[in-house]
Amino acid sequence: MLKNYIGILMLNEKEDNIKSLTKARPIASIPIGGRYRIIDFVLSNMVNSGIHNIGIFANTKTRSLVDHLGSGKSWDLDRKINGLFLFNTDGSQTRDIDALSDNMEYIHRTKQDYVIISSSYMLCNMNYNEAAKFHEESGSDITLLYKKTNNGKKHYVNSGTLYINEENKVLSIGKNIGAEDKLNISMEMFIMKKSTLINIINKSVQTGYHNSIKAAIYNSVSKLNVNAFEFKGYLQCVNSIKNYYKTSMDMLNGKVTKELFFNNGLIYTKSKDGAPTKYVNGSKVKNALISNGCILEGSIENSIISRRVTVHAGAELKNCIIFENCEIKQGCKLTNVIIDKNTIVNENTILKGDEEFPVVIEKKSRLE
Repeated sequence: MLKNYIGILMLNEKEDNIKSLTKARPIASIPIGGRYRIIDFVLSNMVNSGIHNIGIFANTKTRSLVDHLGSGKSWDLDRKINGLFLFNTDGSQTRDIDALSDNMEYIHRTKQDYVIISSSYMLCNMNYNEAAKFHEESGSDITLLYKKTNNGKKHYVNSGTLYINEENKVLSIGKNIGAEDKLNISMEMFIMKKSTLINIINKSVQTGYHNSIKAAIYNSVSKLNVNAFEFKGYLQCVNSIKNYYKTSMDMLNGKVTKELFFNNGLIYTKSKDGAPTKYVNGSKVKNALISNGCILEGSIENSIISRRVTVHAGAELKNCIIFENCEIKQGCKLTNVIIDKNTIVNENTILKGDEEFPVVIEKKSRLE
């Protein structure tokens, strides 16, 4: 168990291709899988690996994130010693290096000697113990986690790519522009000694060369001993609407669901008490994830339905993702649609998106 590690989550993830879901929230708190948030996966991975000191650095739209995380109780992080720490920096501050530097006291005061840094939008279920053991035994300054893919033209576009030699040493880092299939995808997860992190932060602030800790680490490849550790499980990067939709639809596959939610420990989330879902006579549900508190009268297929959603009689949903507190009225026909929270879709509305480019209805919409 990684009791000698702290976890640091950097939530300055690029939102250019997922803005319709991030107008009022960061990527980390986008709902997924019916009752989870994206940040639940990396938080649960760290806790399941024995890390109980986790600092989260966020700089925009954190109301929903703060509400979701609370005291950290859902992840066993409401502790007198260690626990969950949220650093909500100035929204105008775009350099996460400065956010780390401004809160250096937190890093200095932690008693742990090692650190795992991660983004939130790389969804997987993994135990960090094997990777940490690899890092410590290798004697490297930094270990980067990566995933091999044979489908780089379609998946992980805009993610970092690692070029590695036979000894697992990282030679250089590029970007997946969708031109090749066989790639080593950076998981944006880094393992190092705390002292190494402090040195990188101080040098970056002094020189002004790097705006982000990720860029600073990537640019240290030629100066430090940087190794790579391969993760062989399921991985998706939720950095676009297309990838969010694909990841969500993957969750309807039993094999993926078992691996993503159970294989290396459970994925924890904020619990909400609610009544069971009511399936009214005449309703039809096929291959769907249904959360509690719903009232279902219509037809639902290959879809994910969040808490307290009402689907009236005669409504037909196929390949849809419906967020909390939505109402789909009678006669609606929705296909390949994502509907954000607190939206009402009025009678006989027809919406049809594409599997590659689903229709996205923003939060609190009223569709006539």
